[in-house]
Amino acid sequence: MQYKDYYKIMGLSRDASKDEIKRAYRKLARKFHPDVSKEKDAEAKFKELGEAYEVLKDPEKRAAYDQLGAHWKAGQDFRPPPNWNEGFEFRGGGFTSGDSGAFSDFFEQLFGSAGFHAADRGQYGFHARGQDSHAKIYIDLEDSFHGATRNVSLSTPEMNAQGQVQVKHRSLNIKIPKGIKAGQHIRLAGQGSPGSGSGQSGDLFLEIAFNNHPLYRVVETDVYLDLPVTPWEAVLGAKIKVPTPEGNVDLKIPPNSRQGSKLRLTGRGLPARVPGDFYVVLQIALPPANTEKAKAVYQKMHEELDFNPRQALGVYHQ
Repeated sequence: MQYKDYYKIMGLSRDASKDEIKRAYRKLARKFHPDVSKEKDAEAKFKELGEAYEVLKDPEKRAAYDQLGAHWKAGQDFRPPPNWNEGFEFRGGGFTSGDSGAFSDFFEQLFGSAGFHAADRGQYGFHARGQDSHAKIYIDLEDSFHGATRNVSLSTPEMNAQGQVQVKHRSLNIKIPKGIKAGQHIRLAGQGSPGSGSGQSGDLFLEIAFNNHPLYRVVETDVYLDLPVTPWEAVLGAKIKVPTPEGNVDLKIPPNSRQGSKLRLTGRGLPARVPGDFYVVLQIALPPANTEKAKAVYQKMHEELDFNPRQALGVYHQ
């Protein structure tokens, strides 16, 4: 996927005001509109222009895009940095020029599922409820196993009097319930945007995601661990200690276990009304042959074991 420089597409500086963005779009839209333009690749350029405008005219999308930094170059291979959108508080920003499928993979990767929700305007009138806000936060897997209280920092993009985006910050202490899954939300009543007149404030919805863990990966409520074992543990069987988020457990490796075999510890996944399971995936690790003695052991295995891992492919020993 290639990085798109939306400012370059619109011929703008990164500190362009809202009015400058609007004027640039109107000018370029007339130039590249497929119905009237004689420019080469007018349709593709018009579509690219619409995508750039979709981002830069919206304070929330623009602030999130700006957070990626200015060091990227147009056309450069791009992957969003880990947790790039953590703590950004969005109050709207729904698509206005068609759905996300009308835009590039770059746009979809950033905004298609990054917590940008259609605006919730509440009721109209002088006494109007405030908009709900949405943000994504990242927690440790252990927080879900045990429950926790965490301080989270949120950033809210706003437009200043000069029509430029500025970001305000706030911190909240939140309670993370035991057993919460990735993709679930914590609702904080009244922590969204203020209402008009005597209208109530909106709510804040925090979408949960897990930080990458050095040992475990999570699928729904199940937890997986890739466990290195020696060839003799796999072949002869063994009883070994295995780390889990709730402490070490004793695990029996059955004899003649194969690479990739899954061993299940029932109910030791994420806590829930029906707890998930904990899966141990065996990864057979070969000892290094970095001494003459170790090489001799491998040579002896070669001579004494009638083993051809490629036999099923029709390849035989010579």
